[in-house]
Parts: sequence; structure tokens; C-alpha cells
Amino acid sequence: MTKAIMIQGAGSNVGKSMLVAGLCRAAVKRGLSVAPFKPQNMSNNAAVTADGGEIGRAQALQARACGLDPHTDMNPVLLKPETDVGAQVIVQGKRFATMRACEYGTRKAELIPRVLDSYHRLAAGHDLIVIEGAGSPAEVNLRAGDIANMGFAEAADCPVILVGDIDRGGVIAQLVGTDVILPPEDRARIKAFAINKFRGDTTLFADGMTAISDHTGWVPLGIVPWFADAWKLPAEDVIDVASRKGGAIKVVVPRLNRIANFDDLDPLAAQPDVTVEIIEAGRPLPGDADLVLIPGSKSTIADLAHFRAQGWDTDLMAHVRRGGHVLGICGGYQMLGREIADPDGIEGPATRVRGLGLLDVTTTMAAHKRLALSEAVFDATGDAVSGYEIHIGETVGPDRQNGWLTLEGRREGAASADGRIKGCYLHGLFAADGFRQSYMAQIGAPIKAMNYDAGVDATLDALADHLEDCLDVDAILRLAEPVRR
Repeated sequence: MTKAIMIQGAGSNVGKSMLVAGLCRAAVKRGLSVAPFKPQNMSNNAAVTADGGEIGRAQALQARACGLDPHTDMNPVLLKPETDVGAQVIVQGKRFATMRACEYGTRKAELIPRVLDSYHRLAAGHDLIVIEGAGSPAEVNLRAGDIANMGFAEAADCPVILVGDIDRGGVIAQLVGTDVILPPEDRARIKAFAINKFRGDTTLFADGMTAISDHTGWVPLGIVPWFADAWKLPAEDVIDVASRKGGAIKVVVPRLNRIANFDDLDPLAAQPDVTVEIIEAGRPLPGDADLVLIPGSKSTIADLAHFRAQGWDTDLMAHVRRGGHVLGICGGYQMLGREIADPDGIEGPATRVRGLGLLDVTTTMAAHKRLALSEAVFDATGDAVSGYEIHIGETVGPDRQNGWLTLEGRREGAASADGRIKGCYLHGLFAADGFRQSYMAQIGAPIKAMNYDAGVDATLDALADHLEDCLDVDAILRLAEPVRR
């Protein structure tokens, strides 16, 4: 009989995604067949699934922790912000609509049948479903029609564990305040609690655990010390994108407002001999970069304007004049061209804008989104690359003749005549160990051999062991209840 347990947080970014990944791996190590599930996610860092859709990157990592391929049923509703007040709504892997936040708030309840459809289909094939909430159930102003937290828990009739983030301070108020503000029927669903991201001696918070339990009646499951290797796991939330100090080789990445699919940075950040430096708005691009990498964007034209507003276009031209190398991936690739046209207003008002002009290509936006898992070859060395495509727009022009990847029998990407400026639509390039070494050597920044995928799996194992040491995992599994239709 399939069982389920839901992990909710007393706020955003309390570490739910990482805890779910670790619990999934811990349960797998105990011989269970496990799958992750997140009814509603909000992220521009998406993963392409084998069934031809897209889900949040965190659920792809959790699937990996379970030994599964990512599937659209693991995250049936994905919100991809395009502006401060609107987002693209992905339902069961496919674009459903683009809505303003106020419109989505009135329509999200109509999605619960499809969310439950995915949930029950997923549950049919596994022993345990570990469900992740989104944000906080204490946002009672969002409770009507909720599909992310208590609304889903009610519809699926599943028990909840609430997690608080002590690193932010005020964790007792986070948890007890949630208990106070929830309506009685939601409060009754919370069976236990845990504390995450503790730095120092956990025994110092023993009285705090007692205070929370006395006020709420919830079972204390333990205190999770800060997991120092969390950075080695692919991040989903843009606020987790951070510089990583490594060796002398420097890869510089301008932080775009709508940065998307930034998992391209993770394998480079994992290299001990590479420093990845994220450049925040208002700072110039440093002059000592070995590579300037312009990442993907959910709103390419708006982010190109943001890029120029920081003066980064001037900095980039100076970098190129010094003989520097530039790589644009997806939206970054589009920005490097001569022009970006959006005649149908796919990203906003219909427009045509001048690009950075470093590649002799032009891009025209179109409504069709290409979603594909792809195998390619780095033409310069023959290194195999496995990645994914997730973009709108078609890019054409003379520098496409200098395509530097072969993908499905066709040339992919574009390059300047001297090869120092490159762009492509293929994400995930740097996860291929051979390509990563070959590319960096080609730009004059050789790096040491490293097995990136093995490192991610080793970190997931370490995370599972970390949770076994500090949480009552047996109690968590006992709290899980049978999936009900």
C-alpha cells in the first residue's frame, strides 16, 4: 500500500527541497520505492523530462535521489515568472496560459483535479511519496483554492510535517505562529516538526524544541545542522545562485533579472580550480575573467535591457578587445546576436531590439517552445554531450555556419570567426566531464579531471546520512499514511 507524507515550511527557502531529496535517498537506502511530488512550484530553473515536458529543477534532483528519471507527474503545476506580476503557467509539463498573479489566484482551484490526477498516477507505482509544499501554509490569505500546501493536503488527505529555518532567526515564532494562525482543520494535519539549518551546538536549542512542542502539541523530529555540502547539489531557487570561490580560473556570470536554467553553472562551480563569480546589478564585469558566461533568461529582451542598464555591454566589449572568451547559452545566446525580434509580442509588447552584436545572427521569437532531451557532440574534440533544450525563438545568420556542436545530425550553435564568441541553445553542457575539460582547455584555461555526476550522487548519499544522524527518520516513515483517492 502506497503511503505519503508532506513536508511544508514555515516560510520560503527553509530548505524543504533539500530535505525532501535527502529523505527520498534515505528511504531508497532502506529498500523502498520512492517518488517525489510537488503540486505547485515557482521557478525559472526547469528540467526537461523524458515524457516531453518540464518540471522544477528541484523535483528533477529529488527524482535522482530516488533513482528515477524526472517525470511531469512529479510537479504538475510550474509557475515561471516573466514579470513582477505575471508568470507562464505550466500544467503537467505543457504551457497552459500566461497569467497575472491576480488572475491565477482566482483560477488555481480549477487545476486541483489535474494535480490529483498526477499524484495518484505517481502513487500507483511506488511505496512512498514524499510531497513538498511551497512557501508557507501560514499565508492564510492564499488559502482559498490553495493547491500548494494545506489545500493539497486536504484534497489528498495526507499528514504534514512542518519545518522551520533557524538560520533566519525567530524560528519559535515561525512555527508557533503558524499553529496559531491556521484554521483548526489545517492545524490538525500537522503531526510533527523539525528545525533546519542549525549552526553550532544543537543541544543549546533543547528548550526551544520543548517550547514549540508544548505550544503546538507536535512531535519533535529533530534539529538538522547546517549541511555544508549543500552547494554541491543543483540549486533551484535564484536566491541560492551565489559566487563560489575556487582556483585561479575565473568564470564571470552577470546575474540577469529573469535568469533561467542556471544549473549550467553548477559543474563549473564544483571544479576546485574554477572560481564562479556572480556579478550583481550595479557592479562592473571584472577585467580578469577567463570566460564571461551569459546564462539563460525567461525574458530575454527585458534582461538585455537590464544588461545594458548596468553598463555590462561596455564591460563585455572591453573583455572581447582584451582577447577574452564569451559563451551565451539560450537567452544569453540570443542576446549576443545582432537583433532580437518579437513580432507577436510573445515576451511582452511586440518589438524589435538591437542585440550585443558579437555574433552575426538574428533571433525571431515564436510561440512554439522547443522542449527536448538532446545528445550532441563537441565538434572540436568529439566529446559527447547530454543536455536539454528549452526555448522559444529561431536563430539564423552567417555565424550559424560556424556551429560548434552536432546535434541530431545538424549543426547547433554559432561562433565568431576567431571562435572566441560562442552561443548555443543546449543546456547542461558542462555536466559532461570530457566537454568541460576540452572547452576550458580550448579557451586557454585548462582544468583538472573531475566526475561531476558521481560528486552529486555522493553528496545525496552524504545528505541522507546527515538526516539519519539528526532526524528520527523511522518516526517520519511511521507518520506517512496510505494514499487515499
